[in-house]
Amino acid sequence: MSATEYHQPKPIDYSAPIIKRAERSLICSPFQLKLFTTMAEERVPISEITDMQGVKNQYTYKPMSELVVDNALVWLIQVGLVRREVDGQGITDSFRLTPLGKQIVKNIALEKLPQPTWGDRMANFCTRWLRIPF
Repeated sequence: MSATEYHQPKPIDYSAPIIKRAERSLICSPFQLKLFTTMAEERVPISEITDMQGVKNQYTYKPMSELVVDNALVWLIQVGLVRREVDGQGITDSFRLTPLGKQIVKNIALEKLPQPTWGDRMANFCTRWLRIPF
């Protein structure tokens, strides 16, 4: 096996329900597409997402506290879109996209996230808060 064959990663084949849940969670999140496109390229510290800095960076639509941002990002971690950045000391306060997150953001490829429907919001609510496995 040549080195070229060995280093070519196969894309992960996610099931349709996983992709649908991930897309729904992304569009129902309180974040703008720019946050996710930035996370696809580099780590983003939570301090750049919170309060007025998040609005200034076009990551959020309105100022949000660190607790609200952290809770929303933890949900996206559980869905599999986002991961916490790790350094030599351990877990940091920065976030990046996972391979699933990169795939979803690449598929959206618009300037603005689509508006979630009421059905999207209800399904996301049930999945997130009631933990019904849709």
